[in-house]
Amino acid sequence: KSSKREWKPLEDHSCTDVPWLLLFILFCIGMGFICGFSIATGAAARLLSGYDSYGNICGQKNVKVEGIVNSGLDLTHKKYVFFLDPCNIDLVHQKIKSIALCVSACPRKELKTLADIQNFAETNGSTLCSYELQPSEYTTDPRAAKLCPKFPVPESAPIPFFHRCAPVNISCYAKFAEALITFVSDSSVLHRLISGVMTSKEIIMGLCLLSLVLSMILMVIIRYISRVLVWILTILVILGSLGGTGVLWWLYAKQRISVGALETQVAKDNLQALLIYAIAATVFTVILFLIMLIMRKRIALTVALFHVAGKVFIHLPLLVFQPFWTFFVLIVFWTYWITVLLFLGTTGSPVPNEEGFVEFRMAGPLKYMWWYHVVGLIWISEFILACQQMTVAGAVVTYYFTREKRNLPFTPILASVNRLVCYHLGTVAKGSFIITLVKIPRMILMYIHTQLKGKENACARCMLKACICCLWCLEKCLTYLNQNAYTATAINSTNFCTSAKDAFVILVENALRVAAINTVGDFMLFLGKVLIVCSTGLAGIMLLNYQRDYTIWVLPLIIVCLFAFLVAHCFLSIYEMVVDVLFLCFAIDTKYNDGSPGREFYMDKVLMEFVENSRKSMKEAGRGGGAEGRELKPM
Repeated sequence: KSSKREWKPLEDHSCTDVPWLLLFILFCIGMGFICGFSIATGAAARLLSGYDSYGNICGQKNVKVEGIVNSGLDLTHKKYVFFLDPCNIDLVHQKIKSIALCVSACPRKELKTLADIQNFAETNGSTLCSYELQPSEYTTDPRAAKLCPKFPVPESAPIPFFHRCAPVNISCYAKFAEALITFVSDSSVLHRLISGVMTSKEIIMGLCLLSLVLSMILMVIIRYISRVLVWILTILVILGSLGGTGVLWWLYAKQRISVGALETQVAKDNLQALLIYAIAATVFTVILFLIMLIMRKRIALTVALFHVAGKVFIHLPLLVFQPFWTFFVLIVFWTYWITVLLFLGTTGSPVPNEEGFVEFRMAGPLKYMWWYHVVGLIWISEFILACQQMTVAGAVVTYYFTREKRNLPFTPILASVNRLVCYHLGTVAKGSFIITLVKIPRMILMYIHTQLKGKENACARCMLKACICCLWCLEKCLTYLNQNAYTATAINSTNFCTSAKDAFVILVENALRVAAINTVGDFMLFLGKVLIVCSTGLAGIMLLNYQRDYTIWVLPLIIVCLFAFLVAHCFLSIYEMVVDVLFLCFAIDTKYNDGSPGREFYMDKVLMEFVENSRKSMKEAGRGGGAEGRELKPM
């Protein structure tokens, strides 16, 4: 019965889900309390200035810690943290297993003997051995083997803003990666991969910029050739996939002929990588052709909405920049979140550990603050993304339900942001909280699955994966329903539950259209992403081909293609939102208007032609009646 309620687009606005806005504000105040608490307990100073293994903060006077020798020192002139063995990483506890000291300066050259360390201390005034040893005792005291750095001491440089001495040599970081990437059995492979990335860094940056430019160009092209966009994308993807596959096989054949003259490991690795790429590209091309063959008759269903979406971008050009603002806000929030998380890692009271050094630990309920902080990461991130969805929905709804496009607001995007801030922040908070409730159990199950890898039996592993898969599907369904609920809120200014119910009724009544448009439309946008990734990857192959004798392609090409897909997804997801909002507006329009005087359609003429042609086809097939064939008259 609720589906019979009249929709009154843009007629009135009222505040929605106010209690949820108050709850969200209280939650954000809690996040601020965690940040303030960590700063007040000295965590900020310990994070930024650094501290040694005895609880002393570098660069200031310190208070004595009961039971800890070498604590309470005046280290005003020693502003940098130096690790005696900086490459010794404990991955289980996620910390450096080394004594840390405060020093006056980082060693800017490699030191190979105790005499070099003594000479460095006398020259620079920076003592690299433990506090109880004087520089004059470095070469004579037998304790120097334990209390001085491990040889050779690598060349180091201070990390900006964090006052830690970090090794300059890349080989030290390669050892970290070797420990993290357990599937690499041959360490020389990892070294070559890292050197390949470092050698090709200019090419990688240039290709990432190319993917950004291609995404912008595709968005501009969508505005002007939306009617033929589907067919152009189809042809380009066919040509691109065929061309990319052909080029890979050609390069493989060419390099296989020349690999006999170059008996280097790099050349063999590149030959094997080319074969894998060529086979994968061939399989992908065959699958792509089969999908296009199956869906070729449904492509026409999407053309009308894509054409109207192109008009929306012409009238609302600021929509193109929505990913930039959202990405910028997310980066700012994530930077804040990571900073506070680092604060929490150094928050607490100094406690002696088993080795006689100091660790900072929180006691009581405060040690669970990081759980609250993790929930805040998910909820606020989803809130920011939901604000983008509501902003886009409000702007497109304003465009669709304004009969005279000349009467549109000067900036519909800003008008939509204004309505969001004034009326609908509570609805956005509630919708994002529902997604958070689904995300958290899925992340917990994924963490359990990771921790139990290789320990659980086959049945438990299967059940865990099934639960994770079900929660993922539920999350995707709720995300889609939330987006339509935001559109309903933008149209009728109703609360979240009412909007979700009304949108669900409309979607169920148009289930076949939803399936066709979402399937074909999403596939077309996926083809756009594939086009950008293939173009960037092809350019990368051609450029990296000039460095094939001394650079491994695998990692640079993977980095470039992942970045290209991420950029293309960010831009084309806005187009996908616009098409979804337009479809819901179109379904509401056809449900409550019939083209008669006083109930004229709001829709664009292209959509009217689409509906009229559909009705004629149904009538010719014997499925239409007199009411189904009436003419659609625009206002």
